[in-house]
Amino acid sequence: MHAFLDVPEFFSAVFLVDLSPSLCEVARNRFQRLGWNIQVVCEDARKFHLEDHLELLDDTKATARNLPGYATAGVELVYKADLITMSYSLSMIPDYYHVVDSIVSLLAPTGLIGVVDFYVQSTVETAGRNYVGGSFNRHVNWLGRVFWRAWFDCDRVSLEGARRDYLEYRFGTKKILDQRNYLLMGIPYYVFLGCHCQGVYARSQDLLETVDASCTESPQVIPATGHDFLLPLLPQPAIPVETRSKAYESAIVNLSSNLPLPSTFYQSHQARIYYDERLKKHTQFGHDYLYSFTWEDPRVDQRLLQISDSDTILCLTSGGDNLLEYLITANPRRIHAVDLNPNQNHLLELKVAAFQALSYADVWKLFGEGHHSDFRRLLVSKLSPHMSSQAFQFWMKHVGRFASSTSFYDYGGSGHAIKLVRSLSWVFGLRQEINRLCNCKTRNEQRETWSKIRPIILSRILHWALVGTEWFLWKAAGVPAAQRQLIIRDAMDLPCQEISRPERLSDATGEAMWDYIVNTLDPVAQNTLLSEENYHYLLTLTGRYTRRCHPLYLGPKAHTKLSHPQAFSGLRIHTDELNEIIQRFKPTSLTIAIIMDSMDWFDPSTAAASTQVCALNRALKLKGRVLLRSAGLKPWYVAVFEKHGFSTKRVAARLPGMCVDRVNMYASTWIMTKVGDLS
Repeated sequence: MHAFLDVPEFFSAVFLVDLSPSLCEVARNRFQRLGWNIQVVCEDARKFHLEDHLELLDDTKATARNLPGYATAGVELVYKADLITMSYSLSMIPDYYHVVDSIVSLLAPTGLIGVVDFYVQSTVETAGRNYVGGSFNRHVNWLGRVFWRAWFDCDRVSLEGARRDYLEYRFGTKKILDQRNYLLMGIPYYVFLGCHCQGVYARSQDLLETVDASCTESPQVIPATGHDFLLPLLPQPAIPVETRSKAYESAIVNLSSNLPLPSTFYQSHQARIYYDERLKKHTQFGHDYLYSFTWEDPRVDQRLLQISDSDTILCLTSGGDNLLEYLITANPRRIHAVDLNPNQNHLLELKVAAFQALSYADVWKLFGEGHHSDFRRLLVSKLSPHMSSQAFQFWMKHVGRFASSTSFYDYGGSGHAIKLVRSLSWVFGLRQEINRLCNCKTRNEQRETWSKIRPIILSRILHWALVGTEWFLWKAAGVPAAQRQLIIRDAMDLPCQEISRPERLSDATGEAMWDYIVNTLDPVAQNTLLSEENYHYLLTLTGRYTRRCHPLYLGPKAHTKLSHPQAFSGLRIHTDELNEIIQRFKPTSLTIAIIMDSMDWFDPSTAAASTQVCALNRALKLKGRVLLRSAGLKPWYVAVFEKHGFSTKRVAARLPGMCVDRVNMYASTWIMTKVGDLS
């Protein structure tokens, strides 16, 4: 602890409690050598009360807290602890129930408890618990559980799961971390940071209503007075069930079962909304994100939408880059970031935390250069207070993505494309030419350099062997099967595309994808200068940004704006399907929905697209707009929008040879404007 703060100066009084006289004597001698005024008390932890040691408190800077709610008969002043820590001791206390109960009464209402200890548990033991703050690395296999229990039992150290379970039951979880000490044969241990279950606000119902109102755009319900947070609410207009968030519903179940709230409710920042990480729709992504950066051009978004500070925006998270640019350029009233992949939102949380806690130099190292040798220390000491428990666990697992010799952008699905470019440049001897391409000072110079690289990058052999394969299109480029069909249909229908009509669909797929890639890359190389403005492709080719060419959020002025304490007060991060989130918004509460190419992913044979369009109509204000991009020039779902109360306008069409924006990845860009409510 002293490595992070000056213990004797930071705290007004410090008590060390232990039942062993010999250990207490060792502690006294150590504190005496250090010159610290630490009070060592040899006592049973179950019986320890600060009031019993007033003579020690009188000699310190401590002041009593007048807390009538905690006072017993005849006692006006009650002393409480702001911080209680237990280091590898809970597993050694036989009567741990009474000790944990006594800590509940000893801890101040806004105090924290920190516990580090050994453990062994399986995922079965935590199934059904949504309040444990994530179980990212919690599972210990059967052999490990048997071995470590037997090993520690020799020293009378008990590793049964009930100790940790009771701790998590009695306190709200702010952070949890499961680790292995591989220097000592991989011993499992955990770090727990908790607070009073009802200590965040005066009443849990107030907390629920505040969070629920912010993530559904519903009016906040004022809870009834009284000490019981489960009392009926005061009479006021009823909120329809569909406008309640899943976080609210889960929390109500917990409160009615006398359980702590889900961990997200106890965080210092309420941006991340609770989600059930155990659901298959979330676990299908494993522990990785697909996009480490965003492939849409935010400059075009702002030009088309003219976002203002009065807008309420729904957008997909992706890499989080565009969302940050919206905050910088327009500072909208509220931004709801949505992604089904929890790891994409973990990445967004990291970027948000970096602006709130780090200097510009550190932010640039992390996301400009993609490397920071001191990332683990920054994560633990500075970033973690601004992150959810799940996001903190994720990045503790992936510290090496910043601290290793490779770039952060080499990871995730998009990292496959970056590593492929690097490998091809090495195999075909293109390193110098690619470096020259990325440092050209004029477009004419860039065009000349591109003409030397193009025959290899756009080689039909390379396309046939790798780039045009379904594996690469999904893993590296994020192109699902339904989106590929849009590309194929356009290629076979447009007369300007020189493509035969092969009998085999695989031939059609290969030819269509070839034309699509050519129509994407050639105009970019001809019309945008990579070294100055096109940071999307600069990153893909080099694995990092430069001081001259980078997203707006990586500039010094952007850091000044986003490091303001209230910069992200309007951000809410949802982890769910887009349709699930939209359906729970208060009707006519959104002004803009930016859904990227998500409509391309729907199967035309199902009603999923129609359901989402209806939900968008319900959530948007009249004249509210939907901005989307598509791999097709005339996507089939445009008719679905027109059928359900929207006017449609194609604001960009990427015909062969045209460059519609700096990415130029999508064949068309559309704005759908709500012109009427559905009956």
